[in-house]
Amino acid sequence: MTDEQQIRDLIATWMRASAAADIQTVLQLMDEDVVYLIPGQPPMRGRDKFAAGFEASIGRYHMDGKSDIQEIQVDGNLAYCWTKLAVTVTPLPAGAPSTRSGNTLSVLRKNAAGRWLLWRDANLLTLDK
Repeated sequence: MTDEQQIRDLIATWMRASAAADIQTVLQLMDEDVVYLIPGQPPMRGRDKFAAGFEASIGRYHMDGKSDIQEIQVDGNLAYCWTKLAVTVTPLPAGAPSTRSGNTLSVLRKNAAGRWLLWRDANLLTLDK
């Protein structure tokens, strides 16, 4: 399987696992020292910080998303991926959904076992009107 296909599979797995609130699968797709850049917030550093936020939403919200990959470039053990992403979050049990959409730029790193993992992520989603 090519590096590009492995990255496409990682993104597809991420989207399915997120919708299913499968935190363990999502955590396995990211590097331990992952960093997320989100507008208006300080950088979120580390897998544990991500896990805490994700776990706090389980049972309170349902998330569904669509990722449209625009570009993947691989250079050795580093790669970047630009996607157009739309995420709909619905408060449970029956709240009104809201959608955020926009671009993301993700940097992935291949680990010693040859697996691609999310290493850095810039998320530029804004609330749809």
